[in-house]
Amino acid sequence: MNRLFMKKHIVLIILAIVSTLLYLLDYFVLGSARDIASSFLGNIAFLPVYVIFVTLIIEQIMRERERQTTMRKLNMVIGVFFSEVGNQLLKELSGYVVLCDKLKEQLQISAQWNDTDFQRALDHLTARDIRIDCSGCDKQRLKDFMVSKRSFLVGLLENQNLLEHEQFTDLLWAVFHLVEELEARTGFENMPSSDVEHINGDIKRAFTYLSREWVSYMKHLKRDYPYLFSLAIRLNPMIDNPDPQVY
Repeated sequence: MNRLFMKKHIVLIILAIVSTLLYLLDYFVLGSARDIASSFLGNIAFLPVYVIFVTLIIEQIMRERERQTTMRKLNMVIGVFFSEVGNQLLKELSGYVVLCDKLKEQLQISAQWNDTDFQRALDHLTARDIRIDCSGCDKQRLKDFMVSKRSFLVGLLENQNLLEHEQFTDLLWAVFHLVEELEARTGFENMPSSDVEHINGDIKRAFTYLSREWVSYMKHLKRDYPYLFSLAIRLNPMIDNPDPQVY
């Protein structure tokens, strides 16, 4: 600590000496103490302005670095979510989508995709009016899967950093709400049409958030972690028979 303190003082002394030598050189070259004094006072007058600009710039840089650090941590959390729950859930929920084959065609992500392709996929998901029909699906299997991941989802909701990512937070709430709806029902036989429509709405909300966030996450992997992206496209939940092997 004392050594660091001494180094700072040595640096300050050296800078003061350099400044004095430069003013002396200016005096001997120009020979006008009045001009030097005027220049010195002018610099002193503008010093607060310099401090303001430097402070704002440094603050902006620090904020941007902090934001990037936070986003890297969030993307790690999002990656864990898709590994543990998201990919399988996306595959399960896609079976509830009416005419899902047409949707899957738009989500056949490959190594050749660029930013334009990812944006096109996001625009398609935003513009498409997804219809859900859970009447002929195995809702008990979906319930069992989601209930088994309940504690994991609760743990994610306790992560304060997720407040920085509004879209992913909305996704978690939509998925968690679907878990609660399914868990609250002891069975799915003889469901009234009104209840079927209610579950359809909950599934639609969860699938909409999940599919969009998945595309955004794949875009992130493509840009920052190509080796993870390579495996992710081979395990694409929108492929009927994903295969991790490289051919």
